[in-house]
Order: sequence, then structure tokens, then C-alpha cells
Amino acid sequence: GADTGARAINPFTKKEIPVWIADYVMMGYGTGAIMAVPAHDQRDFAFARRYQLPIVPVILPPDGDSAPDPATMPAAYPGDGGVMIHSGPIDGIPVGPAAHQSVPAAIAYLEQTGQGRGAVTYRLRDWLISRQRYWGTPIPIVYCPHCGEIPVPEDQLPITLPEDVDFRPTGESPLKLHPTWRFTSCPQCGGPAERDTDTMDTFVDSAWYQYRYLSPHYTAGPFDPAYRAWLPVTQYTGGIEHAVMHLLYTRFWTKAMRDLGLVDFDEPMIRLFNQGIILGPDGARMSKSRGNVIDPDDLVATYGADAVRCFLMFIGPWDQGGPWNTRGIEGIVRWLGRVWTIAQAVAPGPAPADHGAGAADLQRRLHQTIRDVGEHTDQFRFNTAISAMMELTNALVKARDALAGSAAWETTVRTFLLLLAPYAPHLAEELWARRGYAYSIHQQPWPAWDPALAAEETVEIPVQINGKVRDKIQAPAGADSATLEQLALARPRIQELLGGQPPRRVIVVAGKLVNLLA
Repeated sequence: GADTGARAINPFTKKEIPVWIADYVMMGYGTGAIMAVPAHDQRDFAFARRYQLPIVPVILPPDGDSAPDPATMPAAYPGDGGVMIHSGPIDGIPVGPAAHQSVPAAIAYLEQTGQGRGAVTYRLRDWLISRQRYWGTPIPIVYCPHCGEIPVPEDQLPITLPEDVDFRPTGESPLKLHPTWRFTSCPQCGGPAERDTDTMDTFVDSAWYQYRYLSPHYTAGPFDPAYRAWLPVTQYTGGIEHAVMHLLYTRFWTKAMRDLGLVDFDEPMIRLFNQGIILGPDGARMSKSRGNVIDPDDLVATYGADAVRCFLMFIGPWDQGGPWNTRGIEGIVRWLGRVWTIAQAVAPGPAPADHGAGAADLQRRLHQTIRDVGEHTDQFRFNTAISAMMELTNALVKARDALAGSAAWETTVRTFLLLLAPYAPHLAEELWARRGYAYSIHQQPWPAWDPALAAEETVEIPVQINGKVRDKIQAPAGADSATLEQLALARPRIQELLGGQPPRRVIVVAGKLVNLLA
């Protein structure tokens, strides 16, 4: 920092204070001039210590009888609570997150005395949208030596990019080097003119693409108003790296369209869900410099797109990501191989009878899977949805010899393919066609599940003694507390541990546990 030699008057204490230039004060923050408070801001504190400037505490901590001693303060007190001191007319005003009244009180005093006024400042800057790139929307401006900068008339839009450009490592736009594209005539005087050879930042396009996608061939405006029922976007997914740039720009765009009367809402997306980052096998973020980049094209060529797709969803919670594990994808490949085999299984002889405990168990597992996959997909819990489908696959493997070819088998396999379709779309489509169903699996309704058919006939209930699990009982689903208590006390293991004595107290959590207090 540097002392300017100038002095200012503190409007609250009326005392003279020095005016310094400091390299950590940003011109783009507020007015570019700040009132340093060394006792309560760590950067100001370090600056004051270095240049031996006064450190005046202006906040009395809530647990202190007196102000901190500037000579012995190890660091700035951030002002998490307490009251104002050494501040003239606003002494005694509470500060801190719970009761931050000092700022409004200070503003009110300055306005009442004519020494200042409250204002909102923004740290936003102009968006420079021009780029020296070939890829991008051409800027529809021509430069005429007589008329100046002239917008391209609407009937001459869109301007299309030339396809015979020469990319050179000069840092200049290929459009600037094109021998003919940039030369045109002035829309106003008809004389020779040149096009703008910059293109727009691609964020300009992504800031409103969700509107144009609804009606890409609409010519009477940016998008067809008939599609307003589809807007705003119900669910937006993307990487966290878009939070500052793209999502900020699309909010600008939507609010401008709102002001123009093109839309009747304020926000472009109702809900945002960020996916996690897939790390390299070493647990670090993938980078060419680290040499830990996994090429998805090589994986697709080796395992197929569906296997790679399912593994990326199965690797962990979708919003958390995780490290790449080459051995993990082998498990997904084996699972999809079992699916391929099961979906083409046929009965070795006449179709088996469609009844019995095996068929009922398979039906129950199917409806539980429909429920779980649907709920987990809605919640972006793709890894647990795939886990549920794996469990149904195991159930089909066990039931194949007894039920393959039966009506229960056919229903289960057909429905399983519908559940699989959003996760492994190519495999599901192929198996759907091989089983002779009408094209396409992706045009079929999502299967419904029946709570009655999904309900377990019996449930396993842990039995505790003094809070520790000692045994388990099989009980009818929905059994009342008396039944669960009776079943628990009838277990030989429980009788042995209780020494034949009745428990002092029995606590039953219906469908969950039985706890016996000895």
C-alpha cells in the first residue's frame, strides 16, 4: 500500500482518518473505495499491522466486558455477535447474523444528516459476446465506409458460414482470412462493404436454446408461443462448471424476454440437478497432463455404448460421481450378458404351468422392481435403479428352469425390458425385436405396479434383548404387535437367553423389530 497524504473525516466519530491506496481493494467492487475496519476484517487487519496504522475496535463481543486490546489482538474479530462501540450515534446497535441492525442504522443516520445515501451496487460487468472463432453465430453487421455500421436486414438473415475456410495457427478468425465471404454490399447505399468477421460467443446460443428447440422451423418469431405450456424447463441437469456462466446468461435472456412480453415467467428452469464428476482411476480429476484420461470412444468400441452408459450410472450416486474403475465395468458387462441370455430363454418342452409359489414369487419381485426403478429414476438414483434390475435378473435366473415359457415368465421378461430401455436403449430394442414385439420399445408406456402384488407375504423381523439383536423371526406381513411378541417369545434361542423368565417390558415397532427388556 501507499499513503496518499490525504485525510478524510469519519462521518460518525468526526475524527480524521488517513487515505491509503491498497492493492487488495478492487475497483470493480462497490465504488472502488472502502472504509477499512482493521479490527474486524482480516485483510484490513494484516494491512494495518504491516503499515502500523491504528486498529480501533468498533464491536464489543457478546461475551466481553471491554473492547479487544488492539496491541494484543492475534487476529481480526469478524463480528459474529455483540454491539457497536466507538461509533458515535450508532453505539449499542446489535451486530451479527442473528440481529444485524448496524448497517441499516448507519445508512439511516447518514441519510438523515445529509452525508450519504443507501444504494445497491452490482458486481456484474458487460457481456462481451464477440469471439475470433469460426464456430459461432455470425454477427449481423456490415461496415460501410460511407454509412458506418449497418445491421443486416431481416430478410437477408440468417448469415451462413462458408465451408471452405482455412484454419491457421495465427489466433485470427478464419473468416477474416477468407477471400470472398467477408466482402458484401451495404444494405443502405449498395456500395462495397465488409461483414463483421467475429462470431458470437456460443453462450449466446445456449442462453435460449430451450425455447428454439420447441419450434426450430418457426419463422414468425424466436419461438412458437403455442409451446409456452412446455416452459419453463421443469428439470435442468448439467455440470457444476456451468453455474456461473451459462446459467447466469440464460437467466439474463429469460428476464429480457419477460420484459419484452415473450414469456410470462421469471426463471428459465424450475429445478437444477448437477451431476458429479467422473475422476480418473487414480482418484484425481481427469487431465491430459496427469495421463489419467479415459477415452469413452475406446470403451464403447470394446464394451458397447450401453455397457459404458450403465457403468457410468452405476458407479455411484449420480450427483457425486466417483473414480473410474476398469474392473467395475466388467461386472456391468457380465450383467448385461445374463440379461441377453435370459431374454432369449425358451422352455425346453411344453410351456410350464403358470401357477405355484415360484410364479407368485416372480410376480412379487417384478412389481417391487417396477416400483423401485420408477421411484429411483425420478430421484436420479440411477445406481440403485440398476441394482434393483440386477436383483430381478437374479430372480429370473433362478426361475428359468421352472418357469421359462410360462405366462408369468413372458410377462416378467417383457416388463423387465421396458424398465431396462432407458438405461440400455440399444440392447433393450434389440431384445424387444427378437421377441417379436411391435416396434419400438421406446414408444411403449411405462409399466404400472400394483401395491397388493408387490407386498411381501412374510417379513423378517429382528428380535433384540436389551437393544442387541439376538434372533430373527418370520412373521406375516402386517402382523400386529401381539402376534410379533408371541412369535418372538416362542423362539427357543430367546427363551434360553431370558432364562425362562418373562421380560420386564416388550417394545414392538410394527414391521421393524421386537425389543425385549430383560
